[in-house]
Amino acid sequence: QVQLVESGGGLVQPGGSLRLSCAASGIAFSAYRMSWYRQAPGKERELVAAIGSVGGSTNYADSVKGRSTISRDNAKNTVTLQMNNLKPDDTAVYYCNALRTVLKDLTYDYWGQGTQVTVSS
Repeated sequence: QVQLVESGGGLVQPGGSLRLSCAASGIAFSAYRMSWYRQAPGKERELVAAIGSVGGSTNYADSVKGRSTISRDNAKNTVTLQMNNLKPDDTAVYYCNALRTVLKDLTYDYWGQGTQVTVSS
């Protein structure tokens, strides 16, 4: 049974920081590209940050670049998103995603339940 469990969300004031964590089980974690997505009310889900399975290459949405860092610990099966200088526009439900493409037509794609991040004074 695959589980992705997010934690670390909450209410934070503008300019503050949060550290989101995602604990994975039931998958060969090191083989998966791990990502954080977010979805704000009335908006589509968007990619925030991703980290590759090999080499740990990263990419970020322009809106969080320079303020966020994604990292992974393959020994602990966890991926973390450190977010600094948070803005009200960062308010959203944040989702952890695990993706692995084995063959052209065979992809494993798993999602967590999400954790709410609210940035407000």
